[in-house]
Amino acid sequence: MELLITLVLLALTVLAVAAVARRYSASAPLLLLVVGLIGSYLPFVHQPGLAPELVLIGILPPLLYASARATSLIDFRENASAIGWLSIGLVLFTALGVALLLTALLPIPFAAAFAIGAVVAPPDAVAATAVARQIGLPRRVVTILEGESLVNDATALVSLRTATVALGAAVTVGGVLWDFVKAVVIAIAVGFVVAKLVALVQKRTTDTITLVSLSFVVPFLAYAPAEELHASGVLAVVVAGLLLGHKAPMVQTAASRVSERTNWATVQFLLENTVFLLIGLQASTIVENALTSDLGATRVVLAALAVLVAVVVLRVVWVMATRALVRVRRHPEDARPWRESVIISWAGMRGVVTLAAALTLTADVPYRDVLVFIALVVTAGTLLLLGLTLPWLARRLDVHGPDPREDALQMATLMQRTTAAGMAELDHLTEPGDPVAERIRDEAERRTNAIWESLGRPSFEVDTPSDTYRRLRLATLAAEREELLKVRSEGWTDAEVFDAALASLDVEESMISRLDQRARAVRGEMLTPSIPDSPCEHLAEAPVMVEPTSHDGCLECKAEGLTPVHLRLCLTCGNVGCCDSSVGKHASKHYETAHHPVMRSIEPGEHWRWCFVDDLLGS
Repeated sequence: MELLITLVLLALTVLAVAAVARRYSASAPLLLLVVGLIGSYLPFVHQPGLAPELVLIGILPPLLYASARATSLIDFRENASAIGWLSIGLVLFTALGVALLLTALLPIPFAAAFAIGAVVAPPDAVAATAVARQIGLPRRVVTILEGESLVNDATALVSLRTATVALGAAVTVGGVLWDFVKAVVIAIAVGFVVAKLVALVQKRTTDTITLVSLSFVVPFLAYAPAEELHASGVLAVVVAGLLLGHKAPMVQTAASRVSERTNWATVQFLLENTVFLLIGLQASTIVENALTSDLGATRVVLAALAVLVAVVVLRVVWVMATRALVRVRRHPEDARPWRESVIISWAGMRGVVTLAAALTLTADVPYRDVLVFIALVVTAGTLLLLGLTLPWLARRLDVHGPDPREDALQMATLMQRTTAAGMAELDHLTEPGDPVAERIRDEAERRTNAIWESLGRPSFEVDTPSDTYRRLRLATLAAEREELLKVRSEGWTDAEVFDAALASLDVEESMISRLDQRARAVRGEMLTPSIPDSPCEHLAEAPVMVEPTSHDGCLECKAEGLTPVHLRLCLTCGNVGCCDSSVGKHASKHYETAHHPVMRSIEPGEHWRWCFVDDLLGS
């Protein structure tokens, strides 16, 4: 019963603190850490023990799997050089630097110093992702930080294992390298095999509950055999997650993917935030054990602070020194702009893996309690120092995430291309004038237009057709749900039938609400999108701007008594027409008659151009 009460209280605390953090736009992980630190010194707060097995086996595999599954394998490959230098090179560099420092400050053998160096070397996947995504960093930076934190645990834990063995027996450099290579190769092979087998099952199974349940087993399915083979279980989990996430659209049903996202988002939220709370709750016990050491409290504290400074400085030195060596496929000439490098060098927050790994040190390790205390100081110190100052640094350097309007432009182009493919298949399957085909065509056109509309004037200036559709459909869905509940209260429908009908309404409402939120977010950012130059010859030859033939909007709309939604300008003759979301669609009609290939938006704050011939977007 005590365990049950503890789990419930932990969950309630996480929910309450996370709600407060959202309300005041604060960082939930950092706030939970502070709450845990305070709670550890309150006599009435129960301090749950943090068993290393619980973290390394029960918490770490599912968290790594969830993060890996959500990470783009393509982006991971493109940034593999940067990720490798950080997740392998930086971990070993930091472990060695900390080891040399500690042997100079404390009377401990080099193997023990290297062990704690390996413990404090890897930034945490949970901490890096939570902070980076919250403050809105560029996607490439987030990918590098996520990739680093996914792989570096393997380097650190293998190094820790080697150092622990060295405490009791002599080891050679060749033996260490062989153990490391073997652990990595076996882990990659295990992860690959598990991913292939699971993908085969997913491809032959359509039951959503079975597929979601299987996804919860996968991280342990990869972790256990790798560890049994004395390889890196965490690396096997990461490999399986990356491959299965990449294959998901090809081997899973849409329903199972939607359900998995929802379920894993819940699991991640609870585990990630509980981890930070648990770190804080360990503080008083670890501090008390360390400060009673015969080394003296002052010496212990100074050593811990020195290691904290060292891990921060060593990361900055390594990242800035290796900038020239990092290359990515997409931007080889500018692999990592210096501002991004500064952000990456300052994003070295440690987390629960550091503390859990320190707790695995056996009692016969010299000054074990002091080393665990050092791990706690580094964990809490980097989370608070770096986590609290990283948003300020990102603002000072003007490093920010992608413009929502640029995302919407990419989405519009993507939807235009995929919709064209769908319509081509529809023409192949149906006869001209088929009413069902026309209904599908109208719905596809409405979806595409909804994205283009979000790029126009703010919602308070114009109510677009898609805005009107969402508003009216949400109102009708509310009425349908109210009637459905009335039918249930009358008691003449079966529960299963009611649940199926309610689920149908819920799915549609959630989709509409999500589109509405996305449109509002895009319109709230009146930024000029930055669009990559297009290889289209029409866009290359067209001017950026011409003199409009009319400064009074779409003249054809005025003549027909219609109201345009957004305005487009022909870059050949200067004709001003309305967009395809408008009733008249005069911009497209002008192209059909004049065959002028390129038009541009003349909405406030926009400079994108569109080629009718090649269906391409450009700046």
